[in-house]
Amino acid sequence: MLNYSPSLDGAFRALSDPTRRAILERLSRGPASVSEIAEPLPMSLPAVHQHLQVLEESGLMAWEKRGRVRWCRLDRKGLAAAEDWILNRRALWVRRLDGLAAHLARDDDRKGSKT
Repeated sequence: MLNYSPSLDGAFRALSDPTRRAILERLSRGPASVSEIAEPLPMSLPAVHQHLQVLEESGLMAWEKRGRVRWCRLDRKGLAAAEDWILNRRALWVRRLDGLAAHLARDDDRKGSKT
């Protein structure tokens, strides 16, 4: 059964874009103003603002206005949902691959004892 999670879907949709991943990488080092985030990016300030809105809507980033400056910061709660999903999938596949390895080892032992 599929578990539909709008917040998880939004997080992965936001993470699918390299510019947004670069923005999150920058924010992982600490809060930054929109201007600081936009400075190294090869796009207009309105385009950067659109990326920031996607990140904010997905729950991966939060922002606040202090005076005339808009400050952005990473929202770790939004990242936690994606991280939990990935870790659960990883644990499932580790168990499955361990089971396969054990099965193949038993099969090899059976073949070795027949010769």
